[in-house]
Amino acid sequence: MIISDHISFKEFTASNTAQRLGIENKPGAYEVKNARDLAYHVFEPLRKWAGGPIRINSFFRSPELNKAIGGSKNSQHCYGQAMDLDDTHGFKTNAEMFNYIKDNLEYDQLIWEFGTDENPDWVHVSYVGPGKNRKRNLKASRNKNKTVYSII
Repeated sequence: MIISDHISFKEFTASNTAQRLGIENKPGAYEVKNARDLAYHVFEPLRKWAGGPIRINSFFRSPELNKAIGGSKNSQHCYGQAMDLDDTHGFKTNAEMFNYIKDNLEYDQLIWEFGTDENPDWVHVSYVGPGKNRKRNLKASRNKNKTVYSII
């Protein structure tokens, strides 16, 4: 089973934490459908624009895995609707990817995850569905070991 032309099912469910803790990170049909929508509407157009591979740090998280890593109780990762991207391959910077998504693609939430004002450490993007996306732009920062989100 594949998610899209450039995302395998293994990449969709990959998690070092799940493997280390023996957590089964298994999605259902609903989560797979959502992942395919996200890949089709956001990831594949972004990858084409970037001109090469983009690392996916996190995609699907089962509720048990999400809890183990301290994720939000309402995390869109649990529904296959969110992914965290990092251009470790050097085709485009995280800031360039953030701005391309913001200016050219349909999405629900786009988060500049930590980093500096010039470049985030990674980019979180989610997609819900046609007519349901909020195009919400946030910046994540740390305040006394707590993550704080501000609207940008």
